[in-house]
Amino acid sequence: MGTAKSLGKSLGRREFVAGVGSTVVIWPRIAAAQQTQQTRRIGVLVGLAPSEDAPSALALIKPFREAMRSAGWIEGGNIEIDYRFGGSLADLSKTKASAAELIALKPDVIYSQGLPATLAVRQLTATIPIVFTQLIDPVGFGLAEGLAHPGGNVTGFVVWDFAIAGKWVQLLHELMPDLAEVGVLFNPDTTPYAPGLILAAKEADRNVQIVECRTHNDSETEAVLRAFAREPRCALLVIPEPFTNGHRDHIIKSCARFGLPAINSVIGAKDNGALMSYSFVLDELVRGPVDYVDRILRGALPRDLPIQAPRRYELVINLKTAKALNLQVPSGLLVRADKVVE
Repeated sequence: MGTAKSLGKSLGRREFVAGVGSTVVIWPRIAAAQQTQQTRRIGVLVGLAPSEDAPSALALIKPFREAMRSAGWIEGGNIEIDYRFGGSLADLSKTKASAAELIALKPDVIYSQGLPATLAVRQLTATIPIVFTQLIDPVGFGLAEGLAHPGGNVTGFVVWDFAIAGKWVQLLHELMPDLAEVGVLFNPDTTPYAPGLILAAKEADRNVQIVECRTHNDSETEAVLRAFAREPRCALLVIPEPFTNGHRDHIIKSCARFGLPAINSVIGAKDNGALMSYSFVLDELVRGPVDYVDRILRGALPRDLPIQAPRRYELVINLKTAKALNLQVPSGLLVRADKVVE
């Protein structure tokens, strides 16, 4: 009986010690689980759209939300997402105000679209991680020390380098073998990278004259395009930038009205009547940054995440628009197109 009683006491002590041990071992796991379940916060600055109803905003936000859900981040659950937008494209005052609003919310990471938006948030913080998309030359504009090693609090995904302007001119020349003049449409106030693209366009084809078509509003756009369309054997190159993104549909309609062939690689242009588009695959430029946002939320540092470029580009040709312009698209160009709109 005494032995049994001692054994019972001994088992009780072992069970107690094991229970204490289990508590010590399990507690950090519970704490870690609670920590991963805490609500995080992201600030999203959609710099290429004035409001969430704008087509360019919808084109970014919908796949962004889908990609975040796929990564395990649920709005209203373990993540809160604050959206802000660009505004007056003449002075970018709303973009800067929106950047300040997001910084004041102290998010864990900021996701910014476009160069003006990214510059605006970077000027206000050197500590909050920033993941950008859809900009060009981040090193040249002082956002990063290098592409492989960004070195600061900013990393992300560029859309293309300056050489793409040469590709746009080449495609126009293939479309129109007798091409003599290419007008480059952009707003100088919202396209600080225009000089690099224009230089690349000039160097790509010495037989084609490159003309700058500057605009600040719809009235100027109409006047510039009306005058340029009178030139013989001419075509238009629309630089994708905040102004042309925001005024996409007006530009497409103006080109149609003045009978002006154009390569327009602005977001959504290929689905809204543009003659030709050659640009990155948007889905890739949304889901890639979400991977970086996810990694930063889980502890990675922007300085350790290399700046990346798109792996795929897409050529889209609209035969309906070509027919309206009395253009015969060469078969060789059609064969290379990733998508042909009939």
